[in-house]
Amino acid sequence: MHGDPMMWIAGIRALHLQALHPRAVRGVLQNSDFRRDAWGRLMRTANFVGTTTYGTTGAAERAGARVRKIHSMLWATDPETGERYPIDDPGLLLWVHCAEIDSYLHVLRRSGYPLTDTQADRYVREQRVSARLVGLDPGAVPADRAQLTAYFDEVRPELAAGPEARDVDAFLRRPPAPTALVPLRELLWSRVAGLAYASLPSYAHELYGRPAPAPDVVTRRLRRTGTLLRTVPAHVRWQLPPRPILRAMARLGPAARPAPYKLEP
Repeated sequence: MHGDPMMWIAGIRALHLQALHPRAVRGVLQNSDFRRDAWGRLMRTANFVGTTTYGTTGAAERAGARVRKIHSMLWATDPETGERYPIDDPGLLLWVHCAEIDSYLHVLRRSGYPLTDTQADRYVREQRVSARLVGLDPGAVPADRAQLTAYFDEVRPELAAGPEARDVDAFLRRPPAPTALVPLRELLWSRVAGLAYASLPSYAHELYGRPAPAPDVVTRRLRRTGTLLRTVPAHVRWQLPPRPILRAMARLGPAARPAPYKLEP
């Protein structure tokens, strides 16, 4: 799944969803220059996902240790109450994890990725390993789609589109770009970001106050986009940074060849 090109759209959806948790998004904006280093942040996330998916056990453990160390030193402050809280609060880590996994699973399946319900549940369960690596107790992390749905139902009252969420939303819609790249941003990025936003759950659209096309229209667009992107030869797609699949192939030897759509029943 993580080698599929629709993961980029899923990642943008995850950012939109994560921003709706006021404490989580506040922690990001107060501890990083998101607006000027958004691409760097996205690539660091992609590198972590790539390492934990395709790297060695040792590499994955080291990547997790780095994330935990960084998070342990960061705090955020609630501007209304003055409360200061740690970034590695388990509740915040769980929200970020669940928003990511839900987005990856939702976008890929909705775009036509061949995954059965049983395989989808297995994917959610497997991702408890990445949750452990960032500091969560795997036993407290959803282990299937039903538990993931129950989690979102429980956390929804805490969600809101505050000033920080709207800053992230505005940035994702029109990120800064050199003058020469503005036409490309308007032509391509606006469509990609728009599709990621449209794939959010209806309550997210309500919180942001921006409507989205009807669900069946969004599904058709996701399928068309997925079909188009998957026509790009895999060896070309894998050249995109951070190149985790190519590194894994090099480590395993010249005979290693991933089979991204050959899934176990």
